[in-house]
Amino acid sequence: MKHTITTLKMALFATFGAFALIILLASATTQTYAQAGPTPTIIPALPTFTPIAGSTAVTTATTAPAGAATSINVPTLAGTPGDKLMEAYFKAKAALSKAINKRIGIVRAWTFQIVAFTDSGLNCAGAGTPTKAGFNGGYAFVYTLIDGSQYEVHTNVDASTIVICPTVGGSTGGTGGPVSGKITGAFEVGGQVQNFSAGTVGHMNQAKMKWVKFQFAPGDGGAITAIAAAHTQGLKALISLKGQAGDINGGAAYFDSYAANAANLAKSGADAIEIWNEQNLDREWPNGQIDPVVYTQLLSKAYTAIHAGNPSTLVISGALAPTGAAGPGGKTAAYWNDDTYYAGMAAAGAANFADCIGAHYNEGVVSPTQSSGDPRDNYPTRYFSSMLARASSPFPGRQICFTELGFLTPEGYTPLPAGFTWAQNTTVAQQAQWLAQAAVAASAANVRLMIVFNVDFSYYGADPQAGYAIIRAGGACPACDSLASVAK
Repeated sequence: MKHTITTLKMALFATFGAFALIILLASATTQTYAQAGPTPTIIPALPTFTPIAGSTAVTTATTAPAGAATSINVPTLAGTPGDKLMEAYFKAKAALSKAINKRIGIVRAWTFQIVAFTDSGLNCAGAGTPTKAGFNGGYAFVYTLIDGSQYEVHTNVDASTIVICPTVGGSTGGTGGPVSGKITGAFEVGGQVQNFSAGTVGHMNQAKMKWVKFQFAPGDGGAITAIAAAHTQGLKALISLKGQAGDINGGAAYFDSYAANAANLAKSGADAIEIWNEQNLDREWPNGQIDPVVYTQLLSKAYTAIHAGNPSTLVISGALAPTGAAGPGGKTAAYWNDDTYYAGMAAAGAANFADCIGAHYNEGVVSPTQSSGDPRDNYPTRYFSSMLARASSPFPGRQICFTELGFLTPEGYTPLPAGFTWAQNTTVAQQAQWLAQAAVAASAANVRLMIVFNVDFSYYGADPQAGYAIIRAGGACPACDSLASVAK
C-alpha cells in the first residue's frame, strides 16, 4: 500500500484566516442526527464568497473572487449544531424539496461538514456547468429521507447560495447501483488479502474472483505455503516479490539472488510473479538511484530465471506509483513520474522481459467511466482511462496487469487521516459500483488481470488500508455482489 504523491498548490485569501484557525482547532468527526433539534451552540460566522451566475445554485449571486486553489481539505467541525448551521439546514432542505418536487418533513438521518469550497459551484455543480475558482466557506449536508434515498446539498455560510449536488459524494461519479456490461475475453479479477481465512475466501468466491495476491520478500518461506493454500481453494496465486530499497545496493550479486528466489517460486507453482513494487519511489528504491535502466536489468534476470523454472508463470513488471509530483522534468532524487519511468523502461527494452506490464490505480474519486470531473484537478492519474494509457502506450502489444486497483472510502470508520482526505466523500456504494465498472472497462481494453486492493485489510490509521477493503467493518461486501454481477 502506498501514499499517492501529488503536487498541491494553494493560494489562501487573507480573509480566510479566521475560518482556517477555527477549523484547525476543531476535531474531525462528522456529526449525524436522526432529526434536527439539539441545543444550539453558536458557531462563529465564516467568510463568504458568493458564486457567479450560471452555477446549478438555487440562488445565484455575483462574481466570485479571483484566485486559484486547486484543492483544500478541511476537517469537520465537531459539536452541537449552531444557529447558522440550523438556518442553513432548513433552507437547504427546503431547496431540496423544491428541486425534487417532494415535501420533506422528518428525515431518517442527516450529516453535515463545514467545508472550504474551492469554486463557485460549491464543489458540486453538474458536469459542464461553468464555475470559477475561489473559496466559499459553508456546509455540506447529506439527507437520508424516510424512503432511504440520499441527497447531498451544499450551501454557503448564510445559505444565500444553495447547490443540489448531482450525486451523494459531491461528484458526478454515481451513487452505486447496477452496472451495465459484462467482463469479456481472457480478463480475470482477483484480490490482495491480509489473512487467507475461510471468511476471506468465501467473499472472494462470492465475487467470483479467480486470483489471490500475496506480497512477500525474497526468501520468505511463507510464499510457498501461500501458493499451495491458494491452489487448494481453486485460486491462482500472484506473488508480489518486493525487497527493501537498501537491497539494491548489493548490485549484480543481489540481482542474481533475487532472480533465484523468483525462480524457486515459479517452480513451486506461482501462477504470476510481480518483480518489485513502485520502484519509481525512494520508499522502494534508493534515493538518488531511481533508474528504469537498472530496474530493467533486474527484470531481465528474473524473467529468464522464472521462465527457466516454469514457462507458464506470468512475469509482471513492478507496478509504478501513479504520480506527477516530480513536475515537468519528470524526475527527482526521491521519485520519478510514472509516465517518465515507463518511457525509460520501454527504452531499456523492458517489454522483452515482461509478459504483462504492471500498473496501479487507487486514487479515484469518480467513476472509471469518466475522463473529467475530478474535484481536485484533471491530472491524468486521477482517471482510470488516462492512467491505463500512461502504462500501456510505451509498450504496444503488451497487456497490462493492474496489481492494485481500489477505491478508498471512510464509510463505517472515522474521517480519513491527513494525506487521504481527498476520498472523504466516497461511499461504499460507489466503491462497489466503480470496481465493477473498472472490471468491465478493463476487460474491453488491453488488460489481462485486475487485482482489487484490497479484500480484507483491517488497519485503519495513518495509512487507512481498511478503507480500501471490500469486506467492510461490519462484515458485508457490497463490492462482492457488484463484481459477481459483471462476471462472465
